[in-house]
Amino acid sequence: MPTEHLSFPRQHARTQRFTLGAPRAFTVAPDGSRVVFLRSASGTERAQALWVLDLEGDPHERPVADPAALLAGAGEQLSAAERARRERSREGGAGIVGYAVDEAVETAAFTLSGRLYVADLRPGGTSPAPVRQLDVPGPVIDPRPSPDGRYVAYTVRGALRVVAADGAGDRAVAEPEAESVTYGLAEFAAAEEMDRSRGFWWAPDSSALLVERADDAPVARWWIADPARPAAEPARVAYPSAGTPNAEVRLFAYPLDGAGRTEIGWDRQRYPYLARVGWDAHGPLLLVQSRDQRGQLYLAADPATGETRMVHADEDPRWLDLHAGAPARTPDGRLVRITDEGGARVLAVGDRPLTSDAFHVRGLLDVGADDLLVQVSAGPGAEEPETGEIHVLRVNELGTERVSTGAGVHGAVRGGPVTVLVSSTLERPGQRARVLREGEEIAVVASHAESPVIAPRPTLTRAGKSKIPAAVLLPSGYREGDGPLPVLLDPYGGPHGQRVLAAHNAHLTSQWFADQGFAVIVADGRGSPGHSPAWEKAIRHEFTATLDDQVEAVHALAEEFPLDLSRVSIRGWSYGGYLSALAVLRRPDVFHAGIAGAPVTDWRLYDTHYTERYLGDPAEADGEVYARNSLVTDEGLSAAANQHRPLMIVHGLADDNVVAAHTLRLSSALLAAGRPHEVLPLSGVTHMTPQEQVAENLLLLQVDFLKRSLGMA
Repeated sequence: MPTEHLSFPRQHARTQRFTLGAPRAFTVAPDGSRVVFLRSASGTERAQALWVLDLEGDPHERPVADPAALLAGAGEQLSAAERARRERSREGGAGIVGYAVDEAVETAAFTLSGRLYVADLRPGGTSPAPVRQLDVPGPVIDPRPSPDGRYVAYTVRGALRVVAADGAGDRAVAEPEAESVTYGLAEFAAAEEMDRSRGFWWAPDSSALLVERADDAPVARWWIADPARPAAEPARVAYPSAGTPNAEVRLFAYPLDGAGRTEIGWDRQRYPYLARVGWDAHGPLLLVQSRDQRGQLYLAADPATGETRMVHADEDPRWLDLHAGAPARTPDGRLVRITDEGGARVLAVGDRPLTSDAFHVRGLLDVGADDLLVQVSAGPGAEEPETGEIHVLRVNELGTERVSTGAGVHGAVRGGPVTVLVSSTLERPGQRARVLREGEEIAVVASHAESPVIAPRPTLTRAGKSKIPAAVLLPSGYREGDGPLPVLLDPYGGPHGQRVLAAHNAHLTSQWFADQGFAVIVADGRGSPGHSPAWEKAIRHEFTATLDDQVEAVHALAEEFPLDLSRVSIRGWSYGGYLSALAVLRRPDVFHAGIAGAPVTDWRLYDTHYTERYLGDPAEADGEVYARNSLVTDEGLSAAANQHRPLMIVHGLADDNVVAAHTLRLSSALLAAGRPHEVLPLSGVTHMTPQEQVAENLLLLQVDFLKRSLGMA
């Protein structure tokens, strides 16, 4: 079917939000000779293939591994562990969804349908490049070559194994002592909330491995059933809800010569969270956190003795955030960290901050011999707010230099003299991956992503006295004088989720809703990332503040835009779903209808690391904190206003992140209170909605509900 005849909902669904066909997961060889990446063949093809862009001579792309050829047309078979791993990372693609490389970026290891493959990334030989399937026990998860490329370590059924890159000498390094134990895999809290998906790390000289041992025996067991298939046995999952035990996590060093393991020791009682692990030329480096996340230690470890010494300690009266790429060390051994100082989030090397409050440092991208590459947004001391913009900054002892140019959202991957700069702008759909050598463009990685059939026209602004970052979208054909429009707030509105971005594709769905006759507002209130530590941490014990900011934003924007405040609706998913239901129940004076997708309704049922960071331990916190911030308690609706407003609740019954019990409890409480509402259960759907027909029809059903609820023709 030609793209121009597609409706936006169908196109949006079949392209997985226009991510298919776009290059991603870049790795640059340290000598700058090649760039490795994943990309599917078209904007509607889910299966990702492994590619190399050779930069020596005339830059040219070549395929390395094609999943269709490797599987000879057979379908993929995924283990339950692999499906869970993809759910944690929100991976909706197929084929080769991840890979790892050796230090020289000459060898890659990946899995396909649970099988282990090793690919030679160097140019020459046959085309595509030689790919070998290794005969090892499966289903394989997370294979990683040793830095010297001679071995591959991988996990299978909770064991960590190592095999030579030619397939010889496969053996177990660590095997689980019980069904509840895994080696080499990140536990639920790390994978879901700490952005740590790995569970083992190679020594730089390839002589040993650091291996996580996780025992989830203390974790409560929950059951997730599929009511549409009553004959199917429910899935038994370990879920650490707020106030309950986490998995027990330990770390061991295993020499590759089999000389026995050594446990890496630290005060696990006080600092139970293993948040970050790395191993560089100076030895292992750990970041461990207290359960309340107000204290953390940076530890240098001796893999021979297991002893650790404190390199640095951080404390915060609210909480300490974790950051991508950090901590790390410079080539001369100084600690690199991202920290909050003087009201700003800064990059520090040793004890010296290298950035000012003009920047809000979001992540560490690369540590070079002479500089560091970081991702930043405008900080509290910036001359211009640069609403929605994210930039790449080069930092050293002499100052800072912006690598990215032009308003947009920019990220980067660097290896030696070559940088891949990935940029999104408001004017251009999708992302553009430019390859730079010493700052000069030498190539652009091709994208096969589809162009959307609609073009968003957001106005980025700051709303109200709080200067809340916001985007306003009106119908494409709207003209001044057409009169006020029904309003739809379309936020995420909580921690980790920035929605107001200077990027084209970020506003596509909002524009489509606008084109159905709404003035759409996207507002990033307190708690959302990218502004200042004070902005993010203002929600300690007060998720309800995020609702206050949505109210402030819509009222302030009504003074500038044609908003009909007698017809205001709100929609959202996950935290946004919670916020939507909260709006309808607590502020019916402002909101006249809401759609809550996969909402957290009782914070006692959400996971430890996320919930306790903001609301505290239920056993220690003021008893009113959880009740005030939840939509339901054991007694029923919590703090709901008397006025009733239409509410649609949507939930995937296979969701193991925000379990369907949240929606069922809310629906029961609404029914007990005599409040009409609609529930849309999605059988077999998780926290993601990758199925094409489901994703398309969800958008159409939401518009129908909103129009009915607001009395629109």
